[in-house]
Amino acid sequence: MIGDSRVDRGGTGLRVVFMGYNIWGHVTLDALIRAGHDVRLVVTHPERRDRSGVFSNQPVEHLAKAQGIPLLVRKHARDALLADSIRERNPEVIVASNWRTWLPPKIFNIPRYGTLNIHDALLPKYGGFCPINWAILNGESQTGVTVHYVNEQLDLGDIVLQQRVPISLTDTATDVLHRTLPLCGSLAVQALSLIATGDVQRIPQDPRQATMFHKRSERDCRIDWRLPRTRVYNLIRAQSDPYPNAFTFYQGQRVRIKQASLTQDCYAGTPGRLFCRLPSGVIALAGPDATGQGQGILIEVVQVGDGPPLQATDFFRRMGGYLETE
Repeated sequence: MIGDSRVDRGGTGLRVVFMGYNIWGHVTLDALIRAGHDVRLVVTHPERRDRSGVFSNQPVEHLAKAQGIPLLVRKHARDALLADSIRERNPEVIVASNWRTWLPPKIFNIPRYGTLNIHDALLPKYGGFCPINWAILNGESQTGVTVHYVNEQLDLGDIVLQQRVPISLTDTATDVLHRTLPLCGSLAVQALSLIATGDVQRIPQDPRQATMFHKRSERDCRIDWRLPRTRVYNLIRAQSDPYPNAFTFYQGQRVRIKQASLTQDCYAGTPGRLFCRLPSGVIALAGPDATGQGQGILIEVVQVGDGPPLQATDFFRRMGGYLETE
């Protein structure tokens, strides 16, 4: 939990307008305040509670109010009144963290030192939305956090700072979130220090190396057991709590896979087949029709509907059935 105790900003830092949302925005704003920057205005999106409540349990709005910082709530940044409100605060820099809509030039060109965005990926790779989830789904061995200038191209402005974060073969999106989240605040503070001292270096991004990803939807979480087992496993760990879980269907019931692992023993058969029970879970087959070289996925924890999480061995009582895509 990030403390909301009032901090004396002292007027010694840069004049900042902050635009951000959810826990990423909260962590970044809190770091800027504690570093002594003069946050003159906070702009955030309307509160909307996520399914788990984890991402939205520390609203930017609450922190701004607790600190006595003027606050505006906007769905987007296109209206002229917002630009006027920002200009009236005479910011030296705008800092954005998890601002969910496009920032137009009439906004990002206002400050003397421009506008910085905090993005939880190693740009130019994984621009756009849900970068942690996509990186794990694609089997990446690392991700990170980037501070970059905002321009007219989404997530393609010059880079100020980057810090890498490793991803192991067993890491879930939750694990990576906990590693990257603190960097949103610390790198934002470091970037403003570089600007204040005139030591900032702008590193252009190569647009030919850029990859841009869309928001993940419910359909993206559906398990296709015909895919290679590593792809299925990556989907399960990419959609760990508090993200919407990967799901399948069993005897007409929608089943969320909350925890799974890869096995070392070889199992052969048809994708989606419930092969056998082990003390720690249930083996499900994935990938093209196996030839004895596949190793299966050990399903450990599931959830059905709004019920509590269950050990897979408590839910799948009989073997021989099939997990379906619908």
